[in-house]
Amino acid sequence: MLLAGGQGSRLGVLTSKVAKPAVAFGGKYRIIDFPLSNCINSGVDTVGVLTQYQPLRLNSHIGIGIPWDLDRNIGGVSVLPPYEKSANSEWYTGTANAIYQNLEYMQRYNPEYVLILSGDHIYKMDYEVMLEFHKANNADVTIAAMPVPIEEASRFGIVITDEDGRIKEFEEKPEHPRSNLASMGIYIFSWKVLKEALIANAQISGCDFGKHVIPYCHERGGRLFAYEYNGYWKDVGTLGSYWEANMELIDIIPEFNLYEEFWKIYTKSEIIPPQYISADAVINRSIIGEGTDVYGDVHNSVIGSGVVIGKGAVVRDSIIMQNTKIGEGCVIDKSIIAENVEVGSHVVMGVGEDIPNKEKPSVYCFGLVTVGDNTVIPANVQIGKNTAIVGHTAAEDYPEGILASGETLIKAGDIA
Repeated sequence: MLLAGGQGSRLGVLTSKVAKPAVAFGGKYRIIDFPLSNCINSGVDTVGVLTQYQPLRLNSHIGIGIPWDLDRNIGGVSVLPPYEKSANSEWYTGTANAIYQNLEYMQRYNPEYVLILSGDHIYKMDYEVMLEFHKANNADVTIAAMPVPIEEASRFGIVITDEDGRIKEFEEKPEHPRSNLASMGIYIFSWKVLKEALIANAQISGCDFGKHVIPYCHERGGRLFAYEYNGYWKDVGTLGSYWEANMELIDIIPEFNLYEEFWKIYTKSEIIPPQYISADAVINRSIIGEGTDVYGDVHNSVIGSGVVIGKGAVVRDSIIMQNTKIGEGCVIDKSIIAENVEVGSHVVMGVGEDIPNKEKPSVYCFGLVTVGDNTVIPANVQIGKNTAIVGHTAAEDYPEGILASGETLIKAGDIA
């Protein structure tokens, strides 16, 4: 069961019209491709994807599951949005509530074990090895956990284990953590235990695994174990971590390798022509998507498919998503530009001082320029750091041709 209904509000304008798991990553992928690919690589062939917030792009990306070999007569992939019920209807209000509302779907398969995943993390993991660990310990619940720096531990659900990995205590975002083993939001439940716990907690508003279901199973003396994971795992929940995770892909020896033969990452890819690199173009340490035309310079950047980078343009330390057009003579520094954006000629992004964003300083930070889907930016304007732009903007939206650092420009009808 793959939870993919989250908004991802800390990604700001990137998720104003698209669910976080459908946000592009690494040039040709979307975030949800990673848990879906892990499933098929681990031999999991029955997957329910729970959607809710802005699901259109996510639904069309998943389709009937062909890229992940999940188009099957029995099992395969099912998209599970909230639905009208005869007595009462409600949106998914928490992670466990979403799973509870789909008990009937799981019951159809009468499983022995249920694997619960988040749709918004970047990692490779063999769930089969975790299941073997679950079986070997005769566990009721197994929680995937990884060591984190102790100073960051208060952001996570923390598990305290004995020498056999059995969980003695579970604390959700403790102020003073007593362990640095953090829950990754990946759980394996024995079906009977999951069913009983969900029904018992069904009346709790916003029922959540970390806050309600796991403590409930623990208090009733269930066998809870922590499966320690030490590979690459990234929660791309903020613009800073999303930008960093993309930049790590272009290291000479990347910490996270997208191209391993034995653990492929699958995605829905359009049939598009190869890249065109003009004789004058300069590219170094970058990922360039299929069907992209480069006439300018690209340094340390991740460029999606179908992008056009105009003559004389310079792109540095940036992420440009698919079907975006960068005009001639632009200078783009440390920017995240979403899909189907048009940037006019001689636009300069990422200039000026590193001033905190006035409206959402905790979202638009890290010195980044963030541009939402389908945005239009006119020619000859300058855009400062920690800024956000979304909508069809015109020259008059930029006083004296400048959007100063820390400003937010959202045209009516568009939301951040």
